[in-house]
Amino acid sequence: MVEIDGRRLEYRTIGEGDGPALVFLHEGLGSMELWRGFPDQVAAATGHRGLVYSRAGHGRSDPVREPRTPGFMHHEALLVLPGLLDVLGFVEPILIGHSDGASIALIHAGAGYPVLGLVLLAPHVFVEPESITGIEAARVRFESTDLAERMARYHLDPHATFRGWNNIWLDPAFRDWSIEDSLPGIDCPTLLIQGVDDEYGTLAQLDAIERGVAGPSERLVLEDCGHSPHLDQPDHVLRAAIRFVSEIGDGE
Repeated sequence: MVEIDGRRLEYRTIGEGDGPALVFLHEGLGSMELWRGFPDQVAAATGHRGLVYSRAGHGRSDPVREPRTPGFMHHEALLVLPGLLDVLGFVEPILIGHSDGASIALIHAGAGYPVLGLVLLAPHVFVEPESITGIEAARVRFESTDLAERMARYHLDPHATFRGWNNIWLDPAFRDWSIEDSLPGIDCPTLLIQGVDDEYGTLAQLDAIERGVAGPSERLVLEDCGHSPHLDQPDHVLRAAIRFVSEIGDGE
């Protein structure tokens, strides 16, 4: 555990490899554990050390009781993440983010923090109707199935974790949320990965990122794949991430 911004966060480091560290930023309902074996596999295959952690309100990190605001991802990207990297001594990392974690990675890099590369799984840069529809359906599942019980295996307070994510995304004040103004500040290489069947967004997200960033970008679009490419199509995602990270490392 490490205390950042007044809250204790759980974290785990992976390996002791040379070169830039890999920092994994989980999705809106994710946690350190819910990455499964993906961080360890990427770190082992590339020889890089890694860092995976749970944001406040997720996993075993301190809960968050107060409602989120539309600026919650900016707070994480511009205050919490820099503080965490500084305390743990991770300098100029490669950020690997999923969903909300990918958006946090974009905001962080776009603000000028030193980042060598971005691997973004199902990123969001603006709110689409598909996002709202998918998140409304998630609320129905939470209220009508055993989703809360299953989430309790990974989160101290599954109800607070779910409501914190679900309520802000469905808040009318969040409909105009966009981080497209962060994109021109990103000049590092970017790998974009999304499933064709993503229930929370379309390829318009990747289009916007490719138009907006200043650095080189590439995309991997996967068939038979939803919002979690590293779980739905692990072999394809692992190969792409390992190649991308290795190319950056070789260029150091």
